[in-house]
Amino acid sequence: MRFAFVFPGQGVQKTGMGKDFVENYDFAKEMLDKASKASGLDLYDLIMNEEQKDKLDRTMYTQPCLTAICLIMAEALKREGIEPVATSGLSLGEYCALTTAGVLSFEDAVRITSIRGKLMEEAAPDIGGMAAILGLEDDEISEAIKDIDDCYVANYNCPGQAVITGLKEQVDKACEVLQAKGARKVMKLNCSGPFHSPLLNEAAKKLGEALNDVTINDAAISYGANVTGTMINPEDKVDVKKNLVDQIVSSVKYKQSLVDMNKMDIDLFIEVGPGKTISGFIRKTLGMDAAIINVSTIEDIDKVKAVINEVMNNA
Repeated sequence: MRFAFVFPGQGVQKTGMGKDFVENYDFAKEMLDKASKASGLDLYDLIMNEEQKDKLDRTMYTQPCLTAICLIMAEALKREGIEPVATSGLSLGEYCALTTAGVLSFEDAVRITSIRGKLMEEAAPDIGGMAAILGLEDDEISEAIKDIDDCYVANYNCPGQAVITGLKEQVDKACEVLQAKGARKVMKLNCSGPFHSPLLNEAAKKLGEALNDVTINDAAISYGANVTGTMINPEDKVDVKKNLVDQIVSSVKYKQSLVDMNKMDIDLFIEVGPGKTISGFIRKTLGMDAAIINVSTIEDIDKVKAVINEVMNNA
């Protein structure tokens, strides 16, 4: 069977995520310790302590915490012999995809996402906003907001769903325009930053400086690049650092990367991490019959193994 690991972005984090992995696997506890050292934060306390919930939801803490936990879950899958042939991630999740593909080390992924989260949080505090737009096509959204300054498309998630970003008052204006254009639903997101827009140019510049100290390895498997919406194969020559810098200020073309990944004859998509956000995007993009399993607990890994055994037995 051909597996793809897909990783969520910021927003799915929750207190206690990955607790059963850390409590039951020595390697998971060791990885979380390494992540704490790499980030300079007590990630165990941030993730497991209910009293730290407000901090866990802050971008500068969310990013290293979610990255570490998703990669611990991915490692648990690999130790069961479940190896992906391709991987992708939404926004922050691209760092997990790059690590799964062997491009980044675990420690560098956690360290850089810690820096990234801090830069993004500090770049435009309390001036930005984001909103999910449902029921309009991509070109309809782009056309409707083209004359609204400081408002941009942040994410192309799946058919009929995108996210806009920008200055708070401009996003509010765009929401009114899009509702008038026939959007089925407009949802303001709990986010204070104008993420994935040129308003974060300063954060992107500083991230580029931080990436100078990061070792980029050749990819062992194909991975999705948010800025291009394509799968990058091991033989492809790309500037990974430039893609990560551009990702801060550019639209995330996740829907497009899913379409490209689907050409690789994937038998099972495994969403690694809390929630089922990416599973929903996959079904809306590739069809309701797409084979997807979410892994956020040890028990979920048993479900994956059961599916594999069933397929093998029926082969």
